[in-house]
Amino acid sequence: MSASVAAQRPAPTAADWSNLAKLPDFNGVWELSFGAPPQRGGPPAAPGRGGRGRGTAAPSLTPEYAAKKRAFDANPPEDSEAANCLPPGMPGIMGQPYPMEFLLTPGQVTIVIEAYTQVRHIYTDGRALPQDPDLTFQGTSVGRWEGDTLVVDTVGFSPLTQLDRGVPHGDKMRIRERFRLTDPDTMSIETTVVDPDVLAAPFTSTRTLKRHRNWTIAEYVCQENNRNSVDASGKAGINLAKPESPSGR
Repeated sequence: MSASVAAQRPAPTAADWSNLAKLPDFNGVWELSFGAPPQRGGPPAAPGRGGRGRGTAAPSLTPEYAAKKRAFDANPPEDSEAANCLPPGMPGIMGQPYPMEFLLTPGQVTIVIEAYTQVRHIYTDGRALPQDPDLTFQGTSVGRWEGDTLVVDTVGFSPLTQLDRGVPHGDKMRIRERFRLTDPDTMSIETTVVDPDVLAAPFTSTRTLKRHRNWTIAEYVCQENNRNSVDASGKAGINLAKPESPSGR
């Protein structure tokens, strides 16, 4: 957000802080739970620590992108952007096998994601989605409260991100999420992706998160142990020497 836009945001008042207490308590560290609800027409959820399950549904692709997916699956690359420390971006970042922390402040919900040390800013101050958003890994997210549910629309995604493994997204991809508590320490996130260039129909997936009140987010520095490499011919490799010992001794 530019400085001029930031300057137009008034400082939160005591009433603004008090109103936070009237919202559902999303604060704290959450982790995808094992045995999440089955997904409807969407890609499988990523497995995670503690044996998180993986769904079996797949998005319905247009013929052009279905062909791209088949070609990818038939000859997957040896290397990937993630292997070289680039985060997956939306929507994949929300299915990573690492915890995430929710922070509620006036006009904003912040999600600190341990994986790749990523941060999502969801603006709940009444602003509209940008007409010409910057293209970023997480996109630009604007939310509103509908009773006890946080409804979030996200647009503007980096071309380096993918809709699903081996499936690039189109310029018109839009993501809607619905966050709500199903009990004091369980959160449901329903995610619907619309992409008319890539998807034959929108797909919706549901994830379940469990709150861990005694957890904190750990530091995640991918580059600290990144030993993947690609040679001049494009062939992937890995340096198995210990990071603290360049000689490998």
